Amino acid sequence: MYDMKISDSVVYIGVNDKTIDLFESQYRVPKGVSYNSYLILDDKTAVMDTVDKRATNEWLKNLDKALQGRSLDYLVISHLEPDHASNIQLLAEKFPEMKLVANAKIFAMLPQFFDFNIEGRTVVVKEGDTLCLGAHTLQFFMAPMVHWPEVMVEYEQSEKILFSADGFGKFGALDAEEEWTDEARRYFINIVGKYGTQVQALLKKAATLDIQTICPLHGPVLKEDLGYYIGKYLTWSSYEPEEDGVVVAYASIHGNTAKAAEKMAQILTEKGAKAVKVFDLARDDMAEAVASAFRYDKLVLLGVTYDGALFPCMEDFLYHLKIKTYRNRKAAIVENGSWAPMSGKLMKAYLESMKGIEICEPVVTIRSAMKDGDTENMKALADTLLA
Repeated sequence: MYDMKISDSVVYIGVNDKTIDLFESQYRVPKGVSYNSYLILDDKTAVMDTVDKRATNEWLKNLDKALQGRSLDYLVISHLEPDHASNIQLLAEKFPEMKLVANAKIFAMLPQFFDFNIEGRTVVVKEGDTLCLGAHTLQFFMAPMVHWPEVMVEYEQSEKILFSADGFGKFGALDAEEEWTDEARRYFINIVGKYGTQVQALLKKAATLDIQTICPLHGPVLKEDLGYYIGKYLTWSSYEPEEDGVVVAYASIHGNTAKAAEKMAQILTEKGAKAVKVFDLARDDMAEAVASAFRYDKLVLLGVTYDGALFPCMEDFLYHLKIKTYRNRKAAIVENGSWAPMSGKLMKAYLESMKGIEICEPVVTIRSAMKDGDTENMKALADTLLA
């Protein structure tokens, strides 16, 4: 069991997974991920969510050790995504007297994942309802589309703990030595980011509570500087930039567009850009490139024409920006084509479909390999972007 003390009555029983390569089969997690689960020990006992099936055996050992021979009275189900809910049926069968605590949407979706009889075993809760465990009382708040429709969070009133479901989570096992923000941003933007309006609604509810500890379903328990973490969520969910800086994102086939991207980054730095991050969209982590685009207030796209369309990795990048609600930024475009260049028009069309994007004119066109005149045009474009 990972040694994380929450309190004398609230025990961490989650599991680190360092064998997983892709979270949700698409996001690289080189430092693993944690599946967090918690046990409240009071007159009644309650488990706060289960874990992924990849971690079942270790989780059960952690639970049995923490229970010390006691039975289990309640399983609180915040979210039905399999990385948190895979062991609901197993736990129900292990503890036949245990009640399942969830909202109506969760119980409606439960048969899609499991096939067991829950008749007489359900405690259906709605917004503001409470469940007394003894000295501890859980209060329930609905959080639809953060990031599934059935999600809810729980506030434990005596110890002032918010069990935040996927909110305030991050990639990385709990013993990963890294600062919280970057991997929390990459997690939020790529998984929850589409639902900023719903996150804002949940944050308004949270603002009415005296929260001293946040217990997410991924990543570390947060006990200090909560204003910092909540502030990041306010920024991310409002789609406003965090910092003044430029992401230079490029797709290159034979290296000529890559050279143009490197030159553009150099020009931007020399002209005083506070931060410049360059991403080779064919090779760098796509989720990090997307998260960085949300971090900074400016974007430069350098793309090639490929079969009369966009090179696939550029298309993928722009698709992700669009579905994650990229907006309120300034952008510039450099296209490359040996004949009939189309990438500038296509990249511009993507940006025009997003809200609040100021597109710098004109699009710079390179014909195959960058020339001196192209460099001068990119300098002029950089001036417009940084103005």
